[in-house]
Amino acid sequence: MTTLSHAKVAEYTHNDFSSGVPSQGRNDLERKLLRKLDLRMTLIIVLYALNFVDRANASIARLGTFEQDLHLQGNQYATILSILYVGYILMQVPANMVMHWLERPSILIPGSMVVWGLVSTLTGITKNYTGILLARFFLGFVEAPFYPGVLYLISGWYKRDELAVRTTLVTCGSLLASGFGSVFGSGILTGMQGKLGQAAWRQETWLFYIEGGATILVAICAFFILPDFPHNTKWLTPEERALAISRLAEDGTNKLGKRTTIQGLRDAVCDWKVWWFSVALIIQFVALSFVIYFPTIVATLGYDTMNTLLLCAPPWVFSTIVAFVISRYSDKTQKRYVFLVASSALAGVGFIISICTMNTVARYTSVFLMAQISASYMVIWGWINNVFAREPAKRAVAIALINGLSQTGNIIGAFVWPINWGPTYHYSYAICLAALGVSTTMFGVMYLYLRRVNEQIERDERNAKDINKLLHPVGFRYLV
Repeated sequence: MTTLSHAKVAEYTHNDFSSGVPSQGRNDLERKLLRKLDLRMTLIIVLYALNFVDRANASIARLGTFEQDLHLQGNQYATILSILYVGYILMQVPANMVMHWLERPSILIPGSMVVWGLVSTLTGITKNYTGILLARFFLGFVEAPFYPGVLYLISGWYKRDELAVRTTLVTCGSLLASGFGSVFGSGILTGMQGKLGQAAWRQETWLFYIEGGATILVAICAFFILPDFPHNTKWLTPEERALAISRLAEDGTNKLGKRTTIQGLRDAVCDWKVWWFSVALIIQFVALSFVIYFPTIVATLGYDTMNTLLLCAPPWVFSTIVAFVISRYSDKTQKRYVFLVASSALAGVGFIISICTMNTVARYTSVFLMAQISASYMVIWGWINNVFAREPAKRAVAIALINGLSQTGNIIGAFVWPINWGPTYHYSYAICLAALGVSTTMFGVMYLYLRRVNEQIERDERNAKDINKLLHPVGFRYLV
């Protein structure tokens, strides 16, 4: 099977929805289709929030007695954080290949969610380092299909100039969970310490049972709400289905389903751009390592545990707003790199402020600037989907391979913030700043390359005697 079956796609593209339909009528139907689709896709915000909360509890628990109760020593806490990404990396490519083959994200994404809800629940019974290590490894293993699967799903519905803001929409759940998960954690760590004879973080794992149950409940709803792909989603009308397929074909994503899953794997592995994006994102994830230590960083302001966790929320609300603004303008102007640079530059200023001063106001301002780098990350994923937009089989593997390999940066980043470097963490911020500079430069190289490719495509179109022999559809350009 392929993501867009030959017969069905041929049927709808042959009929060419746009022919014979008044422009105003098509525009109205397209707006209706996008509203319907966006409404269903918003469920992913909740899914991603639950996904992030399950991963981030260890960071919140560290402000309690988590390390003491599990008798953690040396780098064991950092290992607990990083081991999740080992399982996460291993399952990325196989999961997206299966999704491309089965064409049923409405089953695979909620299905993985049910399993990680169960694993998250079982985290509450861990008693020592070995137990929590195994729980975190398997949590990463079963969460792996989620994010690359979501990215692949939205790339199968939206045009290239709609992807950045939709990526932000489905990803903002993690940003909000970064802030409000901490607010939730503040009530646990301060209000439940010693209740029922257990430390607060252990009570938090009590709440893992509630969180796990909520995750499974939402996953069951997702089975009935999430779409599959345009050709096999049952709740579309025939007109909406034809339009959904036709508008993607018009956008240049019309080498639809001509490659098998294995061919897509080979195509992705042999494309140097996949590896370039992967290395650049590995380095950027080192720069983003402050995210998994965010409560620890805010704790350096000198407030008690409850106030520290409450102070974690506003930077992520700010980050969500900035991400929507930047991604919206990125789609509107059909530009990617300039917005990536703008967000990265603001984050760089935040790192520099934190290196230079321990002033409370200045340091708190700096975490706002650092947190908004999420906007850059979302624009990058909109860009990656654009670059690999044309062949679904290759795109499925490319997204998973890039996202999977990039998590290596999280493994490295978990060791960038040793407790003996605190409370200033000058070396940590310096490493993040350097990594950010290198990754932004690497994305700049890709920008220059794709711009040259666009110039070559334009020359080929001008000089072509037979447009059927062109490598790209007429009018196709990479968004840069």
